[in-house]
Amino acid sequence: MKSKENQCDKKCQISHILSFYDLYGDYQLLQTILFSNRNRCFKSSSVRSRIFYHALGVPRGLRGYGLSIIVLTRNDIFDTLAPLKGMLFRRKREGMYLLHNGEQKMFVEQIRRMVDEKVAPRAAEIDEKEEFPWDLKQIFQDMGLLGLSVPEQYGGTDQGHIYTCLAVEEIARACVSSSLIVQGQSLGWEPILIGGTEEQKKKYGPMVASGEVIISYCLTEPGAGSDSGAMSTRAVKKGDTYIINGGKCFITNGPVANLLTVFAMTDSSKGVKGISAFVVSTDAPGFSVAKWEKKMGIKGSPTGELIFEDVEVPAENLIGEEGKGFIYAMKTLDTSRPVIAAQACGVAKGALEFAVKYAKERIQFGRPIASFQGISWMLADMAAEVDAARSLVYQAAQLVDDKDPNRSYLSASSKLFASNVAMKVTTDALQIAGGYGYMREYPFERMMRDAKITQIYEGTNQIMKLVISRELLK
Repeated sequence: MKSKENQCDKKCQISHILSFYDLYGDYQLLQTILFSNRNRCFKSSSVRSRIFYHALGVPRGLRGYGLSIIVLTRNDIFDTLAPLKGMLFRRKREGMYLLHNGEQKMFVEQIRRMVDEKVAPRAAEIDEKEEFPWDLKQIFQDMGLLGLSVPEQYGGTDQGHIYTCLAVEEIARACVSSSLIVQGQSLGWEPILIGGTEEQKKKYGPMVASGEVIISYCLTEPGAGSDSGAMSTRAVKKGDTYIINGGKCFITNGPVANLLTVFAMTDSSKGVKGISAFVVSTDAPGFSVAKWEKKMGIKGSPTGELIFEDVEVPAENLIGEEGKGFIYAMKTLDTSRPVIAAQACGVAKGALEFAVKYAKERIQFGRPIASFQGISWMLADMAAEVDAARSLVYQAAQLVDDKDPNRSYLSASSKLFASNVAMKVTTDALQIAGGYGYMREYPFERMMRDAKITQIYEGTNQIMKLVISRELLK
């Protein structure tokens, strides 16, 4: 008589494949849960199995019936589940993201070492002095991080959008301002990648990837924030040039940028369909920085108001086609929102790590405050929320890589959820530290101030809800 295990291997009809990653270890495991229709089989009956049953909400009476749990490393998949690998990876591409594979884990470890050695010691000073960290920009440049969004054929190191998210998350764990060097470079480049000509990509890609230039994304105006159709910046074609007049505000890295991707009206009678996009050099006569903004947080990331007065731009600097600028802008935001969500996860994770450390060391009533249920439960909620946000973020990043039609929905969802988590976790971390958390000697108040912006830029969270509901109601 054949064993139940063999019967399961041969006869199971797989209906769902889910994945988890080890929440508490330094190593990553792929834990694949296979649901069958009617076979009883037990490939693991450990405490870990019972934890997953509980996490999945499986009633006690049904545990073990039609459910087998297989714990595998990534390489084991091909040996153990070769007949099923098509289904496994098809479902993964449809929405699941496995944190992380071997290459991604190695990448994260390299970034983390660099952040701990170079970024973390500078974070408080960057915030205090409100200075752009040119030294860290050089380090990121040397590591190839400024080219993470640029495909190799255009001089970059692009291995997928996930890598940009991973880098930004790890840097934001110590310093959100510094993470915006990588995030801003990606944001400014994306319109060219999405809508630009082959000549434009070959011309500007190597400059962006090498860090030779800093590039900024210029969409927002004083009267056109969430409402891009109210844009007043104009671009008028005159011979083989466009003349740009107007102003942009709240532009990340704008005061230190060398190149700008600028959105301007070429036909105001068409509303958003009259918006076009251009590559503009900050060396152009008529361009100026009117103001360096004084901000609540991200103080080491220059945010500026930019003015264009009869700025002449060669017609060849038109990105793609006239009237397609709004499309390029929205597709760029679909791409960039998971990066902001990753940034939110990073600052939340950093605050959680500091809160755990503080709670273990702070003694009150003769014992560490971490031993009190009120504190330990706060930490538990914070940890669960951070990991839930990360799972959503990297699923959204995978959809961006796959050009999945649902990426607008999940990009907005990831930013909405992760930024709210960042604000809550940083606030709770400060609360755990009490009076010390309110002092600038500790990083809690800086992290809370930095977290707030993730609910605002790249589309406010209220706009995210509009995007999500619009996608749901299509």
